[in-house]
Formats: sequence, structure tokens, C-alpha cells
Amino acid sequence: MPQLGETVTEGTITKWFKAVGDTVARDEPLFEVSTDKVDSEVPSPADGILTAILVEEGDTVDVGVTLAVIDGSASATSAGVAPREEQVEVAAPAAPAAPAAPPPPAPAASTRTDSPVPSLKSLPDEPVASPPAAPRPTVAPAAPSEGVDHSLVLSPVVRKLLAEHGIDASLVRGSGLGGRITRADVEAVIERGASPLVVPSIAPTAASPLAAPAGAVPPGAPATAPVPRAPVGPRRSGGPRDEVIAFTNIRRRTAEHMLRSKATSAHTLMVREIDYERVEQVRRTHGDRFRAEEGFSLTYLPFVTLAVVEALVDFPHLNASVGEDALIVHHDINVGIAVDLDNEGLIVPVVHQAEELNLRGMARRIRDVADRARTKSLSLDDISDGTFSITNAGPFGTFITGAIINQPQVAILSTDGVTRKPVVVELPDGTESIGIHSIGLVAMNFDHRAVDGAYVARFLARLAAILDDRDWTSEL
Repeated sequence: MPQLGETVTEGTITKWFKAVGDTVARDEPLFEVSTDKVDSEVPSPADGILTAILVEEGDTVDVGVTLAVIDGSASATSAGVAPREEQVEVAAPAAPAAPAAPPPPAPAASTRTDSPVPSLKSLPDEPVASPPAAPRPTVAPAAPSEGVDHSLVLSPVVRKLLAEHGIDASLVRGSGLGGRITRADVEAVIERGASPLVVPSIAPTAASPLAAPAGAVPPGAPATAPVPRAPVGPRRSGGPRDEVIAFTNIRRRTAEHMLRSKATSAHTLMVREIDYERVEQVRRTHGDRFRAEEGFSLTYLPFVTLAVVEALVDFPHLNASVGEDALIVHHDINVGIAVDLDNEGLIVPVVHQAEELNLRGMARRIRDVADRARTKSLSLDDISDGTFSITNAGPFGTFITGAIINQPQVAILSTDGVTRKPVVVELPDGTESIGIHSIGLVAMNFDHRAVDGAYVARFLARLAAILDDRDWTSEL
């Protein structure tokens, strides 16, 4: 399973384009994988014959898990598993033949008969069945006594089902690869009428019937069920009138990425006021014609992005990343544009070689990547190799946004709300007067390891001058 994005740690196989025994060519589409951020076709890494498919369509597995075996010698008589012994279990030496799809996991060696829900996980003192003797990844399901946190390995669909029906994930026996809980596993529990998860509002005591997770132990289960640890600090489980909403995978990965960024970079915020009056005049004069020609509105964002690109040419240390005791300056300017996915998460598609675009071209590219982000049709290339990021909360009237740097970049610019305000303007005769202009703030969070405040202040001054002085009509 390839790494499809910096914060993506798992993917779901949605389609195999080849079957066992088929000949595959290097770079030929082999399978399709879906993540919370992109759906992408993955090419074959080598020429040969597909001798085994280890992960079936619909299964969700972690990055790095072996999905299939290709015999590079292009011999159909080779099972193809011998060269990969460190990753694939083999039952025993046998006549070389292309194996069929792996059978479903065998039931536990010691199946409980006193539980009305056969799909529930065995208790800590029960043995866990060995995986079936067929080529499979060595990622084996861990026993509950090992403290496995199933919330870390659930697909978004499974997580949603568990949350909707109030089912404790630790009580569902996973039949997927490596003990992964699949949608079918959860639906089986729902059909059998598993008790919903009721979270107590107070910490249970050892003598209380709530010593085990409330609603988690089915009738007839022994009293040796694991006792949850008492909560420490503020209540996290919610009260009787609270709604507990499980984090989606994209929410969890975003949180991890943001925490890592805060722990990595010396975040420093600097804000600059921008006079958008020249931009606003172009939008008023040519906005209707632009919308008729392009099919979408001419917003402030392409103006700001184009001005950022020009300013980065003069201040290249902000188009960079921090390496091993060094600053790596990128000469291609690839601007990431943060896109909200209807309150379900955030993704940053990239406008590559942004320095080659004019205003109309920039507006088209931003619109294209944003539309494809919201329809989940971005490719891996569309979210890779960004060198600078822009987040645009301005349409919602924000004042100042202190955004978090998108690692491994060294800066991110936020464009906030634009309003009509009185300003002092210079008249042609050199005197001053009061005028009404479109004014807004831009806020930049930068990594103080890479540059100092004076460098960023000059960059923002250059950005403000470009937006205020440029003849934007000619750009259209």
C-alpha cells in the first residue's frame, strides 16, 4: 500500500484491474485505492505475472502492507511468495501454483458458547486463533489483552456505523486483514441486536455493575470483563445530554499533522493591512464578463495568489523547507490552496509552477483543484510537492487567522475579510482627502528557524505594494 499523501496512513482497495495469473506491465494500472482525501489508480511497480492478491476489494489496510505478489520472472509456474518470505506467510512447501483469493479468517480456537453474539471479541484470557494457512501479510490480529486501540485502525465507514449505533469497537471481532473490523462485521452485530454503548456520566467503581463498560457486556458474559480506567481531569466521555461524535479518519490525521507542525516549527505571526481598491475596481468592472466567460466568479483569491508568487521571487527563503541544519530553497513555486470539504475536513491541493500563470490562468487552476478536491477526484500529484500555502477564510468575514504551517514548508498566508472603510488618499495636486476603499488584513505564520521577522515584514510590504499598484486589468 503506497503512501497517498503526507497524513494518510491507510487506504481501501476499491478495485483490482488484474486477476491472479494475468500478465502486468510496469506502470500499468494495477488497482484503485480510496482514502479520505483521494481516489487514485496505482500502477504496477514491475513487469511480470500477478501470482497472488492478498487484500480483497473493500478491505482497508495500513500503508506498507503487502497487497499482491508479482513474479518478476514472468513465469506462471512460480508462486511468487518465496522471495517475499519476510512479508508473506506460507503454509508449507507445495507444488507451485497461483493461489486463489485468501479464505476468510478461521474462527478462534476456543469459541465461547455462552455469548449470544458470536462476532464479539473474545475476552483477554481466551486464545486467539492462528491465521489461515494461506499467503497473507504478517500483520496478525492482536489479542485484546495487548491493549489494542481499535479506533486507530477503523475505516471512516466503519467508524460512522459504530458511532451511529453506539457500539463499542472493542467488542466487535474483526474478520478483515490483520483483525481489521470491516463494515460487514459491524452490520452483523447490528443485525443481532447488540446493545448500544451507554457511557456513564461518572466513573464506575469496582463494586458497581458499571465496572465494565456500560452496555458493553452481553448477557451471560463472565464477570472478568476488563475494567476501564477511571477518567483523569475534565470529563471526556460526555454526560447524559451530550452527544459523542467519533473523530473521522481525516479529522484524526489532520490533528496529528497540525500537532506535529506546532512541535516542529517556531511559529511566529505577522499581520499586514492591504488596500484592495484596485482589485475591487477590476472585479466591479469586469466581474460580470469574467463570470459569463469562465462560469464562476472572480474572487480576491487569484489576485492574492498571483501577488504572493511574484513576491516570493523577490523573497525566496519563504518558498523553502528546513532540512538537516540547512534551508532548502525551492525554485519552483508550487502554491497549496487550503480547501474546506463541507465541514468534514481540510485538504491542500497544489497549483504547480504557479509562476507560469497569469491572473485568468490562476483563477482557472484554483477553481479546478478546489472543485476536484470537493468531489474527491484529486490525484496523488495534486496534493504533493507544495512549497507555500494559502488559506482563505475571508469570505466568512474573519479578522485575523493564525494558521498552522503545512509541514515541511516554512510559511502560510491567510487572507481574511475585506470591508469598505474610510482611508486617507492623496489627490493629484498632492493634498489629502478621505476616500472609501476595500481594506483587509493578511496574516502570515512563518517558521522563525528559517527567517527573521524583518524578512517577512519586507515580504508583506512587497505583497501589499503589488496588490495596490498593479494594473490588474491588463492581467485579464
